[in-house]
Amino acid sequence: MKSLEQLREVFLKHLKSTINHNEPKGLYDPVHYILDLGGKRLRPLLTLLSAQMYGESIDKALNAALAVEVFHNFTLLHDDIMDQADLRRGNPTVHKKWDENTGILSGDAMLIIAYQLFDEYDAGTFKQLTTLFSQTALEVCEGQQFDVDFESRDDVTIAEYMNMIKLKTSVLVGCALQMGAIIAGKNEEEQQKVYDYGINLGLAFQLMDDYLDAFGDPATFGKEVGGDIRENKKTYLYLKSIENLEHTHDLKTWFAINHLDMTMDEIDDKKEQVKVHFEKSGGAQATLEAIKSYTEKALQDIKGLDIPEQAKEELTNFSLKLMGRVS
Repeated sequence: MKSLEQLREVFLKHLKSTINHNEPKGLYDPVHYILDLGGKRLRPLLTLLSAQMYGESIDKALNAALAVEVFHNFTLLHDDIMDQADLRRGNPTVHKKWDENTGILSGDAMLIIAYQLFDEYDAGTFKQLTTLFSQTALEVCEGQQFDVDFESRDDVTIAEYMNMIKLKTSVLVGCALQMGAIIAGKNEEEQQKVYDYGINLGLAFQLMDDYLDAFGDPATFGKEVGGDIRENKKTYLYLKSIENLEHTHDLKTWFAINHLDMTMDEIDDKKEQVKVHFEKSGGAQATLEAIKSYTEKALQDIKGLDIPEQAKEELTNFSLKLMGRVS
């Protein structure tokens, strides 16, 4: 079995050799730019890892893994436009380096490229992969719309928020893992088991991302620290914090102010003040406890998978390392 670093190396080589579109440069240069920014490559690695642990050659899973990665980066490109974000992985976002129209069109091209990558699979596998992929893509869009809607609401519940991040983040993690199982010819029951593991891992991952958005290290986080606070995102961190009535009024007051009506100094002050409330209210600690809970659920899911014990151990170590990240 190949190690994660070996899988990453094989995947990056495949990405370079396959996504080689050149003309017109105004369309494809931004595609190469965002794909070359790096990142954890979490989702494609999970597709390859899944196929490998179910006994399939990773070569057969490379295009599916690449489709997941191209799609994921397409969503980031468009999300950055919607969020008016300046940084992605420590570098200027596509719409800042070029412009919004370029970001929209290059993102559209990435979605089409992602679908084209399934063309090499036999008819049965193609049908399963594209059905799963299309359902997941639509769910990601639904999650993004909920996220936008929540910015202007002050009555978002934790259940609503968890459903939103499941759609926006977790379903693609589950999809990536299920694709590996599909390519390996596993039955629907086993596909569901590995998908469920992905859902819980994805929830833990997103909750950690929410936490790091407020408390991460600007040198390693790669995005604007406090971006969620600036955008008035009703994250788990915020929702747990306002449960403490001593902090409810102040937090809701801060989150009622549109960043477009604030100076940069005022935004920076808002971030610092809100972070104090997050910590003193117990919201920060509650978020860390939720991260631990969903990580433990994911680890429990691993035990029920029909894979060799060595593969279970490697998947467990991968999960623990992922959730121990600081950026």
